[in-house]
Amino acid sequence: MRCLRVIAALLASATVGGAAELDQLAWLSGKWKGPVGKSESEEHWMAPAGNIMLGMNRTTAGGRVVAFEYLRIFARGGDLFYVAQPGGKAPTEFKLTQSEARAVVFENPAHDFPQRIEYRLETDGKALVAVVSGVNNGKAGRLEFRFQKIDEPSR
Repeated sequence: MRCLRVIAALLASATVGGAAELDQLAWLSGKWKGPVGKSESEEHWMAPAGNIMLGMNRTTAGGRVVAFEYLRIFARGGDLFYVAQPGGKAPTEFKLTQSEARAVVFENPAHDFPQRIEYRLETDGKALVAVVSGVNNGKAGRLEFRFQKIDEPSR
């Protein structure tokens, strides 16, 4: 019986630790919008709640949706994971490998492209930079998205 209580306490502390880290990403919350070539991209992130952040991305061009993606960040086993589902396809997980006050890096070296996803909030708090990078068909690739905050986050 004592062993079960110890295991339960360890599991609870791992969840609390992950939730605390997730709360440190609240700066990502809100509605972000920016140009991508001749297209426009929007990214919406809900504030951390229930041990998860939910997000979505939509890219439009010429009045049409040309891409969309479901996103989430959650804690598991004391680690944070970013999960992307471009076009609603199967989810791909990226593990948090670096974290600062206003910047995070998630990586999945086994994924085709990208292997690295970065978010950085600029010092003014109104600009967000997202970078996806890695090797694609033997060539290094990097895409940068610059977003401006267009409204406040909702819970």
